[in-house]
Amino acid sequence: MSDHLILGERGEAVAQAYVRQYCQILHTNWKYERKELDIIACREGRLYFIEVKTRRGARYGWPEMAVDFRKQENIQTAAAAYLEYFALHPATIRFDIIAITFYQAEYQLMHFRDVF
Repeated sequence: MSDHLILGERGEAVAQAYVRQYCQILHTNWKYERKELDIIACREGRLYFIEVKTRRGARYGWPEMAVDFRKQENIQTAAAAYLEYFALHPATIRFDIIAITFYQAEYQLMHFRDVF
């Protein structure tokens, strides 16, 4: 397994543990065509679509910067498919980003709420 995949899995595990503190996780890594929703969670009638981005240091930019306009469109398309597939009509929907930067054994987690 490549170092990049291991890093991504570590980041997703950290993000899932964080999200479980305040939400119920419905699905992780839900796929629609070639698009993927990292975490789908809910709380009190609100549905959260959460993109997780992980980096090792800031050498190539902060993780949240990788969620560009095209990535946002892909997430929104997959979210619409998710809602249709499960026939869901939540009161509100929110798109969040969880950015995790690892610094050897330590990490920094930033939660960007309702970003697009």
